Amino acid sequence: MKQNWKSALLFLGLGLFTVEAFSQKRVEYDLFVKDTLVNFSGKVKPGIAVNGQIPMPTLHFTEGDTAIVRVHNLMHHETSIHWHGLLLPNEQDGVPYLTTAPVKSHGTHTFEFVLRQNGTYWYHSHTMLQEQVGMYGAIVIHKAGEQPKNEEVLLLSDWSDENPHQIERSLHFATDWYMVQKNSVQSYAESIKEGKFSTKLNNEWKRMHAMDVSDVYYEKFLVNGKESEERKSYKPGEKVRLRVINGSASTYFWLTYAGGKITVLASDGIDVEPVEVDRLIVGVSEIYDVEVTVPESGKMAEFLATSEDRIGSASFWLGSGEKLPATPLPRLDYFEGMQMMNDMMTVGGKMNDMGMNMSLQQMDMNGVMYREFTEPPSTDQNPGEIVTLNYGMLKSPVKTTLPDGPVRTLEFELTGNMNRYVWTLDNKTISESDKILIKKGENIRIILKNNSMMRHPMHLHGHFFRVVNEMGDYSPLKNVLDIMPMETDTIEFNASEEYGDWYFHCHILYHMMAGMGRIFTYENSPPNPQIPDPRYALRKVYADDRRFYLGAEIGLESNGSDGEVTLMNTRWMLQTEWRLGLNPKNGYETESHFGRLLGRNQFAFGYVGWDFRYRETDEAEESLFGQTNTKDDRSVFHLGFQYTAPWFIVADLKVDHTGYVRLQLSRDDIPITKRARLFGMVNSDLEYAVGARYILTKYWSASSHYDSDMGWGIGATFTY
Repeated sequence: MKQNWKSALLFLGLGLFTVEAFSQKRVEYDLFVKDTLVNFSGKVKPGIAVNGQIPMPTLHFTEGDTAIVRVHNLMHHETSIHWHGLLLPNEQDGVPYLTTAPVKSHGTHTFEFVLRQNGTYWYHSHTMLQEQVGMYGAIVIHKAGEQPKNEEVLLLSDWSDENPHQIERSLHFATDWYMVQKNSVQSYAESIKEGKFSTKLNNEWKRMHAMDVSDVYYEKFLVNGKESEERKSYKPGEKVRLRVINGSASTYFWLTYAGGKITVLASDGIDVEPVEVDRLIVGVSEIYDVEVTVPESGKMAEFLATSEDRIGSASFWLGSGEKLPATPLPRLDYFEGMQMMNDMMTVGGKMNDMGMNMSLQQMDMNGVMYREFTEPPSTDQNPGEIVTLNYGMLKSPVKTTLPDGPVRTLEFELTGNMNRYVWTLDNKTISESDKILIKKGENIRIILKNNSMMRHPMHLHGHFFRVVNEMGDYSPLKNVLDIMPMETDTIEFNASEEYGDWYFHCHILYHMMAGMGRIFTYENSPPNPQIPDPRYALRKVYADDRRFYLGAEIGLESNGSDGEVTLMNTRWMLQTEWRLGLNPKNGYETESHFGRLLGRNQFAFGYVGWDFRYRETDEAEESLFGQTNTKDDRSVFHLGFQYTAPWFIVADLKVDHTGYVRLQLSRDDIPITKRARLFGMVNSDLEYAVGARYILTKYWSASSHYDSDMGWGIGATFTY
C-alpha cells in the first residue's frame, strides 16, 4: 500500500465500449491509472496537466445497466476504486483488503455489478492518500427512459502542491504552518489588536490550539479539474441541473449563485422535495443536485464554491455576456470562534453544549465566525433574509420508514484531539475496536454525538440511512451525514445486504487514515473470494492507523546544536533529544524516552528511557530537591511522566535508577506574532533556556537562544 512520494495519480485514459443511450444493457469502461512524477514545485513531464487540472472522466449509466469497469494500474504501487454511494455486492465495494483485492502494480482488476439505483455518485481510490492527488471521478445514473437535458456535473476538489504524505505527517505534529499560509495564526499580537487578549489567554489555559475550520492549506480549489469553467450554450431563463459532488480530501464548500436562488433537488443521489435556498454547505464527499436559472440575455452568472476557511474558490459560469460575480465570502472572525470554543470546552478537554441540544446543522456553532451570518448582504438577486440549507429542511418525496424488524440502537461519541491529530469513535481507532456484528433484516439505529472541535462527514458504505428529522415518515435518505461540533444526530438503516464487511468512517481523508471509523459485518458471511487470507488482509486494514510518523526540530546555532527527534503513532512515542556544545566546558548531553500517550486528549505520557551527559566543571551543586546535582556527569536509566498543563506548559518528572529526581517545566512555540515564536525551559538541576525563532518556510526558521550551559547562540532551526 506504499505510494511513490513523487506520484500524483491521474486518469490518463478512458475507453468506452458498446454504450447505447439509456438502454438497460452491459456498459463497459476501461480506466487507466498512471504515475506522473510530480515534484514539490508542481512540475511534471510535458503533456501532463499541472497542479491537479486533470481529466476526470464521468461514467454514465442507466438504471438497470450492468456496469463493467476494468481498472488498469500502470503504476509501481497498488491502487483501488470505491464506488461511493452505489448499492452493490460486497466484494465489488472496492475497499482494499476489506472487501476487494487491491489492484496490484501493473495489474488489471475488473468490476462488474448491476446498477440498482439512479442519481449522482462518484468513485475514488481507497488506497492510502491517492484520493488527495487526483484519483476520483463522477458517476451519473439516469432513470430508465429519461432524456437528460440541461444538466452539468460539478466535481469539486482541493489541490496541494505538497506531497500528501508530508501533509499527513505534519498534521500529527500540530504544525501551524498551514495557518501561517492562511494568515489565521491568531497570535498574541493579533489578539491584542482585536481586543481579544483575554480570549487568547483563556483558550491556551484550556489547552486548545488556535481556532480553524480546515486543517490544510490548499493552493487551488477545482471544479472538474479546473479553477473555472464556463457554459455559454444555455439560453436566458433556462433551468439547469447541477450535479455537485464534493470530491475533496478535506475541504467543505459553501455554494452560492449570482443568478438568484438555488433549488435543492437531491442529496447523495436520492431525490428530495425541492427546497429553495440562497446558500448551502456541502460536506466532504457529500453530493447535492441543485437547479439554477440562467440569467437574462447578455449576462453570465457565477456559481461559486468557496472553501469553508475562505482561502480560495472555484467558479462555474452559466450564460453569455457580462459576468455577474457571486458576492465573495468575507474573512472568518477567528477570535469569535475561539471565544465560542472557550465557552464550550472544559479545562479537562471535554465539550459542553450548554443545553442547546444542537442537531442537523440547524444551529451552526461555527457560524459565529461567519461575518455574513450576522450581517447578511442584501442584493438585487437576494434581497432580505438569507436562507441557508440544513438537514431539517430535507424531505423525501416518498415514505422512508424502515421495514418491520428488530431494532438495535448503537451510540458513538466522535472523539479526537488536535495536539496529536488523533481521531476516533469512543476514543478507539478502527484497529483498536472489534467489528460490529449485524444481522440481515434488523434495523440499526445509530446515535452520533460529536464531542470534538471538528465537523465530521460520516459515510456508510453499501447502504442508505434515514436522517431522522421532523419530517417523520418522510425523513430523507443519505449515505453521508455531516455532524458539526456538539451536535447529536440520529440515523437508521435496514441491514438489507446479504453478507460482507461494510465500512463506516469519517470521509475527511486524514481523519479516516487516523482511524476514525468502524466496520459493520454481517453474521455468517461466506468467505470472500477477493480476500483469500482474511487475517493477513485485516492486519493490512488495521495498519493504516497504527503507522508511526517521524518529526524533528534541529537547532544549528553559534553555541552548538540542540534538538529533538520524535517517532510516534496514535498511542506510542519515542523521543530523543540532545544538546551539543562547542567544547567540553559547554558539554554535551542526550536523553531518550519511550512510552505510551494516555487519556483521550493525550495530555499525559508515561515513559522509560536513559540519560547521558558530560560537562567539564569543578563546581559542586545541589539540585532544588537537595540532592547532589549530576547534570554535568550522568549516565542512567530512568522512569518518567510528562503532563501537558494549562497554557501548554509541559511538566516532566523523572527518577533514575540511582534515585535522583528531576522536574522540568517547558513551553514551546509561544505565538507572539504570525511568524515569531518564543520558548522557555527551567528544571530542578538549575538549568534554564530561553529563545526565539522567526518562521521563514515550513522547514526553516531563523533562531536564537540562551542556554545556561551553552550560552548565547544565533543561527537556524530545521523543523520537520
